[in-house]
Amino acid sequence: MTFLDPVVQVRDLRKSYGTLAAVNGVSFSIAAGETFVLLGPNGAGKSTTIEILEGYRDRSSGEVSVLGVDPRHGGLDWKARLGMVLQTSGEQGNVTVTEQLTHFAGFYPNPRNVDEVIDAAGLREKAKTRISKLSGGQRRRVDVALGIIGRPELLFLDEPTTGFDPEARHQFWNLIRGLKAEGTTILLTTHYLDEAAQLGDRAGVIAGGRLIDIGAIDEIGGTEARVPLVRWRDAVGLVHERRTSEPGAVVAELIAQTGGEPVDLEVIRPSLEDVYLGLVRGDKLPTQPKAPSSVSNGTGDILT
Repeated sequence: MTFLDPVVQVRDLRKSYGTLAAVNGVSFSIAAGETFVLLGPNGAGKSTTIEILEGYRDRSSGEVSVLGVDPRHGGLDWKARLGMVLQTSGEQGNVTVTEQLTHFAGFYPNPRNVDEVIDAAGLREKAKTRISKLSGGQRRRVDVALGIIGRPELLFLDEPTTGFDPEARHQFWNLIRGLKAEGTTILLTTHYLDEAAQLGDRAGVIAGGRLIDIGAIDEIGGTEARVPLVRWRDAVGLVHERRTSEPGAVVAELIAQTGGEPVDLEVIRPSLEDVYLGLVRGDKLPTQPKAPSSVSNGTGDILT
């Protein structure tokens, strides 16, 4: 997949509160049409970074450009090009879902059709229900609907599926895939690693305010972190493990030795969650954060 020029550029971003460095020298870029996932534990600096990009929080230092504008100086025209789903819902109103979406649609020059958004967000059965009467998960769907009603060029999704049941999460994934197909650029934070794997093109991992890794979803952590593990039980019941880049050869060797398939044979390929946990626990923590000012075109080449 080939992406266009970056619409988000962040260089040496820093945000401090007294002696606490909430964001400490973070650099990355997001290309037009790309879904970029920002991963990290609670308190790592993800939400602070997003709020700076959205123009809601000032930075201590560094350079930031969003759709060609410094968020410090973004006006109403610039904000109309953004869609935002914040970490917590602010919708407690005494109006119906349809009324709220219709109201917000009036703020944008080219909004989506309200009924189409209601259907896309899975809110058809609640369209005439007052928002104050909705469950937490349903209000979260309203947040998502409000985030996309303005047909944004860049969509910020800060843990958007919190409170969703599994079916709702999959519906949301289909919605995001549709937006991506239309060319929407998306910045997503999530604690669901399967969600990141399903939706993301690239990911950055933040821990302790620093960007500790960045790359294509299937390359995060490097090749060593993704070496498969072969596990089996021998004739006396002892469990053996061997980490190898050629699991098929190991299995063939075991079969030749035992004359049949070993007991409890498993070939375990590390998931994104395994790799992520290794990174944030410091197992593979680089001594210095990368300086990721480039964007992958999805073929292994790098666009600078």
